[in-house]
Amino acid sequence: MPTVIIRHKVGNIDTWLKGHKDRSELFSKFASGFQTFQDTDDPTSVVLVVDVFDMDGMQAVMGNPEIMEKVAKEKHTVLEPITVSMPATV
Repeated sequence: MPTVIIRHKVGNIDTWLKGHKDRSELFSKFASGFQTFQDTDDPTSVVLVVDVFDMDGMQAVMGNPEIMEKVAKEKHTVLEPITVSMPATV
């Protein structure tokens, strides 16, 4: 099960934090769990460390413009760019 890191900024950290339940429900479709981090020098910069069991499912959710616009960006104040980091193959 790969660990994926998602980093982005938010317009309103309080609004974004209140959306934890929505993220839990959405991520449960492709991940067994995730941790939430906030940068110490920029409270609007957040990182999610996600334990992904279905990479295709994650890509389908992340690539769905309705989910990304209505849920992430509008409701949870997620700002572009959204950076996704995958495990490196060595």
